Amino acid sequence: MNLIVNGQPASFSFESGTVLDLLHAYSLEQKMVVVEIDGSIVPKPDWAATQLENGQRIELVHFVGGG
Repeated sequence: MNLIVNGQPASFSFESGTVLDLLHAYSLEQKMVVVEIDGSIVPKPDWAATQLENGQRIELVHFVGGG
């Protein structure tokens, strides 16, 4: 599957996958993350059920603590 993630082309081994699969590929499934697909935010309860499609533009924003 080919996606655009945070403005960069990215290829993944899964043929069909969910938002949760994508987050797992980036080791972000346990982090505080906001997921946006083609301009729409995907609520966390929908991650496992939201199917990805080739060519989608995805923004992953995760929060980093510090001071």
